[in-house]
Amino acid sequence: MKVLVTGGAGFIGRQVVRELTGEGHEVVVLDSFRPDVHTSRPEPRDGLIVGDVRDERTYDGIDTVVHLAAKVGLGVDLNDIDDYVSSNSLGTAVLLKSLGRIRNLVYASSMVVYGEGRYDCDEHGPVAPGPRRVEDLEAGHFEPPCPYCGKPLTPGLVPEDARLDPRNAYAAGKLNGEHLAAAWARETGGRVTALRFHNVYGPGMPRNTPYAGVAAIFRSALERGEAPRVFEDGRQRRDFVHVRDVAAAVVLSAAALPEQPAFTAYNVGSGTVTSIGEVATELSKAYAGPPPIVTGEYRLGDVRHITASSERIKSDLSWKPAYDLTTGLTELVHGR
Repeated sequence: MKVLVTGGAGFIGRQVVRELTGEGHEVVVLDSFRPDVHTSRPEPRDGLIVGDVRDERTYDGIDTVVHLAAKVGLGVDLNDIDDYVSSNSLGTAVLLKSLGRIRNLVYASSMVVYGEGRYDCDEHGPVAPGPRRVEDLEAGHFEPPCPYCGKPLTPGLVPEDARLDPRNAYAAGKLNGEHLAAAWARETGGRVTALRFHNVYGPGMPRNTPYAGVAAIFRSALERGEAPRVFEDGRQRRDFVHVRDVAAAVVLSAAALPEQPAFTAYNVGSGTVTSIGEVATELSKAYAGPPPIVTGEYRLGDVRHITASSERIKSDLSWKPAYDLTTGLTELVHGR
């Protein structure tokens, strides 16, 4: 199989290319090498297209596309919103327009499309919490209350058919990409698998960009001899999944596309619920560095808890994560 990997020079992309090549597939990488992610821009060569997904081109001889290229992260402020829409939504639209006879697409989505995770109220059952209020956050009230009775909620795991509620520009663009890809599949007879990645970490994580994941931000602080700074109270629930497990999910999804429905969505997480504070503490121990500082700071576009069930991809594609968080973070610290 000949596979085009957009964003193939990025953090996840490099692992996907390595996994595909190891399985005997021919890989072509398309990457813009944008300067907020990469320090240098190479010359094009066989198997490497240096360019932007927003530039129309012909992809001759490609069987399957893995679309990873995106401007990532929550963003610094609303001034980024046009770049997110252009890079992610427009980029996906132009790519789809350029696919020609290609009918197989794996799309890198994100768990952020759900907004807040699943919550249950003892009295009202499953409920969707309302928007975060600045006055609550300023007062240190980070847990969302039941929108009906105001009582505390119990967080749980989100299935793929849950309500979608993106709460920032990046999340909205990821969901828009799913919708665009589904429309493309209906009109062309193509097949799309959208993989909703959780918090991906591992070798090759970006370090000093404003869009790095929280584990990368904590690591960078510790490497400078500083304590990791944890927002809110550190009890936010997340699922941290190793980049090699994510790459394995991508490759399995690509191989399964000919037998899949027109559109399929899978959650891709480790299956282990971890708090942000626990990750900071584990990294501090691994680096023998200062303990985390819980700051009480917040970002309005963040969500409190988001962890999802990955049972569907395990059942359908026999995917199973190989890394637990302790093993993965130890490997990260020691550079293996």
